[in-house]
Amino acid sequence: MFFRPSRIMVSIMSTPENVASHAAVRMEDVAKRAGVALGTVSNVLNQPQKVSQKTIDKVVLAIDELGFVPNRAARALAAGTSNTIGMVIADLSNSFFVDMARGAERLASESGINVVLANTDMRRSKQAANLNLFRQERMAGILLAPLPGADPTLLTSNATPLVFLNDAAIVGACTVSVDNEHGGYLAASHLLGLGRRRLLFAGDPDQAVPIADRYRGVERAVAEVAGATLELARTPEVQAENGRELGIELTQRASVDRPDGIVASADLLALGLVQIFGADPSIRIPEDIAITGYDNNRAAWDSLIPITTIDQPGEQIGAVAAELLLDEIRFPETHRHVHSVLQPSLVVRASTRRP
Repeated sequence: MFFRPSRIMVSIMSTPENVASHAAVRMEDVAKRAGVALGTVSNVLNQPQKVSQKTIDKVVLAIDELGFVPNRAARALAAGTSNTIGMVIADLSNSFFVDMARGAERLASESGINVVLANTDMRRSKQAANLNLFRQERMAGILLAPLPGADPTLLTSNATPLVFLNDAAIVGACTVSVDNEHGGYLAASHLLGLGRRRLLFAGDPDQAVPIADRYRGVERAVAEVAGATLELARTPEVQAENGRELGIELTQRASVDRPDGIVASADLLALGLVQIFGADPSIRIPEDIAITGYDNNRAAWDSLIPITTIDQPGEQIGAVAAELLLDEIRFPETHRHVHSVLQPSLVVRASTRRP
């Protein structure tokens, strides 16, 4: 049964001298002080709708007098779940994932649900450890923005409800993602509309489904324009250092062999490129090379040359995912898995068009 937060407000003093005494107070002590059965105290804390207001007042008074602190962990174990959901995100340094967490927390708080956030630091071992921890703690459900290439069978092999964010290639669970193919198409079409004809896509489509989708969108846009060409530059990851490595390689080419437009599969990649090109007096941004990123990460607008990017509605992704998860928790018998796809938008900045 899904635990709904009690409407009981318990005032607890938090002075150091009484912390130890709070821990010693048991539910049996509250029952004795209030003159009610132990089961009545449990109902007041967990199912107050079953208890009269007069009895609730007596129990709350006893709780206040004794300084009783309900053991939420024990109650969660007894009920098999809790009023808390876990959220595991790939990279807390990326503002896109922070926006997801903000959206999920806002939606959950409106329903009286707590969100516990865990960061994987782009490490698979931490992702697995966080998932196992949340399951062991009997979280009511889990929101997961997985690392690229994660095994969906492994991630869904548990009874805990699980919703995936930023990944649509999952079977057997709800997913919330962005139309990445359309995002890639928007970025490439923007460059082509500025007259760029030698485009380069930075990123490895084999690394992750979202990157593959973005590349497919870029291919489609290039195919629509006569004389346009597309080069693929595979990078090991999508971090700034990968962008700098690619940038150094491109600066070593003759100017006629360089792309005049680059679609980076992530803002951090674009940031690394901007850092290298910005330090080379022979390359002007955007006159010689125009650059777009993806995600609308903070790096895109904090860059020395603000980066044109594809904005993904991170907060909306988190909110929709939380709503789907709560529906699955509350109505497991009637819940149907949903694959929600949201639309990205182009944000034009100085890396492609000077003000």
